[in-house]
Amino acid sequence: MYSDKENVNILTALLVAHGVRHAVVCPGSRNAPIVHNLDACPSIECYPVTDERSAGFYALGIALETRRPTVVCVTSGTALLNLAPAVAEAYYQHVPLIVVSADRPPQWIDQLDGQTLPQSDALGRFVRRAVTLPISSDEGHWYCNRLVNEALLADIQDGGGPVHINVPLDRPLYNFTTPELPHERKIELLSSCRVVDVDPMLQQLYAAKRPVIVIGQLQKHEISEEIIDQLVKHRYIVLQETLSGVYAHNVPFRGLEELQRLSEKEDAVVYPDFILYVGRTLVSQKLKQYLRDAKNAVCWRVDERGEIADTFMNLTGVIQAKAADVLKAIDKDAPIDWHYAWENIQLNAVSILNRCNPQYSSMLAVEKLEKIIGGQDVEVHYANSMAVRYGCLFAKHHILCNRGVNGIDGSLSTAAGSSLVSDKNVYCIIGDLSFFYDRNALWNRNLRGNLRILLLNNGGGGIFEKFSEHLQNEEDARNVMAQYYTSAEGFCADNHIEYHFADDEESLESGLKNLTCPVADRPIVLEVRTKAKEDWENYQIK
Repeated sequence: MYSDKENVNILTALLVAHGVRHAVVCPGSRNAPIVHNLDACPSIECYPVTDERSAGFYALGIALETRRPTVVCVTSGTALLNLAPAVAEAYYQHVPLIVVSADRPPQWIDQLDGQTLPQSDALGRFVRRAVTLPISSDEGHWYCNRLVNEALLADIQDGGGPVHINVPLDRPLYNFTTPELPHERKIELLSSCRVVDVDPMLQQLYAAKRPVIVIGQLQKHEISEEIIDQLVKHRYIVLQETLSGVYAHNVPFRGLEELQRLSEKEDAVVYPDFILYVGRTLVSQKLKQYLRDAKNAVCWRVDERGEIADTFMNLTGVIQAKAADVLKAIDKDAPIDWHYAWENIQLNAVSILNRCNPQYSSMLAVEKLEKIIGGQDVEVHYANSMAVRYGCLFAKHHILCNRGVNGIDGSLSTAAGSSLVSDKNVYCIIGDLSFFYDRNALWNRNLRGNLRILLLNNGGGGIFEKFSEHLQNEEDARNVMAQYYTSAEGFCADNHIEYHFADDEESLESGLKNLTCPVADRPIVLEVRTKAKEDWENYQIK
């Protein structure tokens, strides 16, 4: 029988799945559930050692001799700190040592409770990965599984090295009532110093009936248009946004939203059974949710550093390679019926977009700007929030955006920095909160006339308009949506920046002509004044 602690059973099952066969265990009460589980596993041999400092080196010796990841398990408190010398030695010898420490519940840290100290990062930079497993939460099982997989893959990646898995446990500790370990998802890693063998992924791709290829944010030219065209010729469904670095012959993410609308009319939603995810972040929450709902799909991710990013909560494996190299290896056709089904979805999405006829709004301003600059050799930066969503709708070229952490801070400074070293006109499409937060980007004597800024000013955080029906009063609106009324005119005058203003369609047309003039001797700002409610209504394409 095994422990009744879910995080302990997940950890034990994955240690077995990842090939751990030896564990050095130290005495203690808090780590009793872990030690019991390790000892109950037929495939794991346990070696009890009382002195934790010595135990760390015992595990190091076993790992050196067997050339396999080896566990050293200690109880809570200073027991963990005694492993530091052995862990440091393992770090510099690239030995796959797995430190498993039991811990007290986090709410008791620094509350004068026995054997309780901050353990999560106690081994500092001498471990390749340190994770603390959740006790319980709504997504606790998936989260715990992912953290253990991350640590165990980091243990063997790029030559190997120590990792730390911290396991908080609450009482009771001695309930051993689980008859068998759970079947846990083991995430695979395909990695090599030279050539990565992608055959395991390709075999699953070619066997799939409903495969999709998802392309997140990439730098321009990381994937060529020829590669995307080749995938399309092989009938693959390619879901990408304009942050992906290449504009190919498929539909922006509104196609996915149309899929959801169509599927709501059916008895069951049709989900992919295979997902290949390359690149980094995605903007569309609906796209991410659709792929998360494909719970039975095989999902492979391509990442040059081999890092786990389980965005869709169904990751099967990681391929440590360049995205272009993996995509070029795909040379067989996808199922034709799945291709035809998606063609219909995309045609409906295109029809909806073609019917889009926004009234005067921020959305109209972006649409008109993109029609002017779409064929020009320019660089285009979009700020986060609503601005980048407009870019995903209307841009037919690569766009730049600070989507690493999606903050509103620094978007203007990033575009301004780019303009200093670019020989092209650099456009920044930005909302009012982002602009005024980062307006010191324009307090710079080095700026030139190639910086062009479309400021979408609707008096607050326009994206929060979707929550407006839940707000109780005007005070809520001011606090949540940051409503205010500020103009950029005075700031532009103080910093020798050419300023234009629009508050209707006629002045917008005139302002865009000024903003997009080929040559200027100083930066240009076009401030477009709109209303947040009308902006949000226009964004709801029917």
